[in-house]
Amino acid sequence: MGQRKQRNFARKAGLAGAIALGGLALAACDVQAPSAVENLLGFGWPKGITPEAEGMYNFWIWVWVVAWFIGFVMWGLFLTAIFRWSAKRAKKEGKGEFPKQLQYNVPLEMVLTIVPILIIMGLFFFTVQAQQKVVALDKDPQVTVDVTAYQWNWKFGYAGVKGELSPTGSDYDGTDEERNKLAEESSVDPEGVKNPNPIHGKSMGDLSYLNYNDIETVGTTEEVPVLVLPSHTAIEFRLASGDVSHAFWVPEFLFKRDVYAHPENNQQERRFQIEEITKEGAFVGRCAEMCGTYHSMMNFELRVVTPEKFADYMKFRNDNPDAPNSEALASIGEDPYAVTTQPFNSVRDTKTGDNFVDENA
Repeated sequence: MGQRKQRNFARKAGLAGAIALGGLALAACDVQAPSAVENLLGFGWPKGITPEAEGMYNFWIWVWVVAWFIGFVMWGLFLTAIFRWSAKRAKKEGKGEFPKQLQYNVPLEMVLTIVPILIIMGLFFFTVQAQQKVVALDKDPQVTVDVTAYQWNWKFGYAGVKGELSPTGSDYDGTDEERNKLAEESSVDPEGVKNPNPIHGKSMGDLSYLNYNDIETVGTTEEVPVLVLPSHTAIEFRLASGDVSHAFWVPEFLFKRDVYAHPENNQQERRFQIEEITKEGAFVGRCAEMCGTYHSMMNFELRVVTPEKFADYMKFRNDNPDAPNSEALASIGEDPYAVTTQPFNSVRDTKTGDNFVDENA
């Protein structure tokens, strides 16, 4: 009778554990954790500014909740075994040295096998769910941005802007046909070149995979590039590198994307989309792939403004093609230069590694 009660208890405990873990897992992607839990388990993650980032942040928090729950259960079992079934206690109670052995308790062993499988399946399912939300290309982008990384800076171009955000009043196509044609011609070496087209029939100087636009913001050693985007608008980014591998990373996106030369040949989907940016302001962007000597200085700034300000910004850029990006930012009442990388020194001749600017000096 006692053994039967123990088996019933094991079944009930296993079922309760599976239901509890399942409930926690089901909350993983879309349910925000209580603020106290976020503060404890966020581990320094910034709060996201896109729906995709929010989904990943919530998933991260709930995974930790499940992990801690499992940890407490396991620690409880360890401590119970250590103190309840110790040889000292057994001797005091007049029992044998070893406690009752349960290695042939089939229901208990089934629970200990099935529950971990359910946990792993749940984590895998919601990992894929969060990933698919991030990489989905079905968000109907209103703004398309070409991002070109190179040692050691960034170029941002507006490839397309739809609707009221457009500088022309209708859908705007910002492709620079002339420069794209020149880039396409670079894919094949001219006649007479020694060892022509050595890379799968393409020139070593092939730049045909890069995109060029009429309105571009190019970073320099003296000026950190500022990428201006509208809030509450679906946006597509198209990534490519002009040389070595880089990585596009805005911490508040909670998402890093590698940036390759010849992305299609490297089996990379160069595009990614965000449903919207929910918060206006300035956010630092970085290269997160070790790309050479001045990798640490390869910063940019994401400046998120209202859709109305963005439309005015694009109109200024379109009407004043020779004006610098700083003038366009000033024209809509924004700081003309990056504010998130201060007091960072972008000069590339700091051989001592002293890249900090003391503004109080």
